[in-house]
Amino acid sequence: MSLSRRRPFDIWMIVSAGALIFFVLFLLYPLFGILKQSALDNESGELTLANFALFFSRKYYYNSLLNSLKVTSCVTLLATVLGTTLAFVMKTVKIRGRSFLDLVITLSMISPPFIGAYSWILLLGRNGALTRFLNDILGLHYQGIYGFGGILLVASLFMMPVIYLYVSGALSSMDTSLFEAAEGFGCTGFRRFTLVVIPLITPTIIAAALLAFMRSLADFGTPMLIGEGYRTMPVLIFNQYMAETGSDKNFAAAMSLILMLTTLAVFLAQKYVTDHNSYSMNAYQPIEPVKAGMLRSILAHLYCYTLIGLATIPQALIIYTAFKKTSPSGSMFVDGFSLDSFNRVFSRLGDSIRNTLVFSSAAVLIIIILGLLVSYVVVRRPSRLNTALDAFSMIPFIIPGSVLGIAISVSFRKPFVLAGTAGALILVYVIRRLPYMIRSISALLRSISMSTEEAGISLGASPLRVFTRITVPILGPGILSGSIMTWMQTTSELSASIMLYVAGTRTITVAIYTEVIRGMYGNAAALSVIFMGISVICLLVIFKITGRRELKL
Repeated sequence: MSLSRRRPFDIWMIVSAGALIFFVLFLLYPLFGILKQSALDNESGELTLANFALFFSRKYYYNSLLNSLKVTSCVTLLATVLGTTLAFVMKTVKIRGRSFLDLVITLSMISPPFIGAYSWILLLGRNGALTRFLNDILGLHYQGIYGFGGILLVASLFMMPVIYLYVSGALSSMDTSLFEAAEGFGCTGFRRFTLVVIPLITPTIIAAALLAFMRSLADFGTPMLIGEGYRTMPVLIFNQYMAETGSDKNFAAAMSLILMLTTLAVFLAQKYVTDHNSYSMNAYQPIEPVKAGMLRSILAHLYCYTLIGLATIPQALIIYTAFKKTSPSGSMFVDGFSLDSFNRVFSRLGDSIRNTLVFSSAAVLIIIILGLLVSYVVVRRPSRLNTALDAFSMIPFIIPGSVLGIAISVSFRKPFVLAGTAGALILVYVIRRLPYMIRSISALLRSISMSTEEAGISLGASPLRVFTRITVPILGPGILSGSIMTWMQTTSELSASIMLYVAGTRTITVAIYTEVIRGMYGNAAALSVIFMGISVICLLVIFKITGRRELKL
């Protein structure tokens, strides 16, 4: 019996309707709320386009959008070039310690980007260790890493591992016969890379570049810490919405809508290009790294170790700083090493660690349940309703975290208050990460034959029993590893959290950020090390479940 021909009003219709209500209530309604607030006059409360006119009439404001697009485009381009070439070298040349390098580069990706910004401040800030060396020893007049160049460096090194992991997965699907055929026509080396490899993995590169673009455009912490005079949209929105004096929430809502429409335009452009440039590859003989000649091997090792070393400098510096001895107040480092920073963190900021663990775990549990149900009805029960559900589930992908945080805050005030509660943070985590879980489970479901479930129904089991006793166990390992990865991503969320938190709901990323702003670098480093420790444990669990020693996106 075909699953798609069962009576229309079964339990899966209820699931579809319930999921659609969830998206309407907690996604579309908040977006409508931010749309409404963006068109309100501050004094009269009447509908107006004055907020948008103000944005585009003053260079101070619209330049922030241009700045965001400029730095984000440069970050995306640089990270894509570096990540793609790194993946190709690592896949084709035998590199000593490759397993360790894969682990290190993955760790550099899962830490929040603003932690990298804070680390580079310690190294290349106005009073950084390397800055003092350049100015005092070499006699230079270096003013620090701040501004466009600093954002470009930090964000590119953070996004490069994302590109690397995506492209590595695509290269694993390439067959060595392609290389052999290219060599038969005299196409080798860099020419083979540009004429054979790049065209085949272009869809993957575009998808990875889009993710890097979206993350960079929505990044709040990095430009806030080292941007200084270089204004970007997320920082401007935060200042307008959260300022203690002179805040303009209506204008902040208008800027949020402009930023969201910008990401939507980029997403649609990427989708158009990908839909017209898609390939399917099967690797019967996957590419294996080979031992290169001496010169090529030296250059390959130098490139890989240098690039991965630069990407992991923040983590190494944070670990070193966390164990440095500090003054009693914690605001200054002194000679020697101690556990003072960790003691202060657990005594004063322990609630942020607990909140992060509780909120992220609750969010992931909801994401697993919703992701399973939505994926199943979309893949196994095709209909107009479920097609709409699939489309709604992708909307959060194009919404920056700060925009979603403001949307939740302005929409749930009366009579149902969410802003300032743990529920608001859990909700925003669910909405932000649910699309990734749905896409992951949908891909797994499409790889499972329908005959497996139809056999259970033919034996008299109900569709729900088949789902819980057959489908879910088959999907189990993939769901578990995906949920751990999702949990790691929710714990690193900053842009949405900082819009919604209050003293009692502070998370570890918010605590790290506020400690950096206060100049309590020892506390920030200790919290960052704790965060990295949790991430390492999660990563090792993923490797254990999947049986791999590298992460694939």
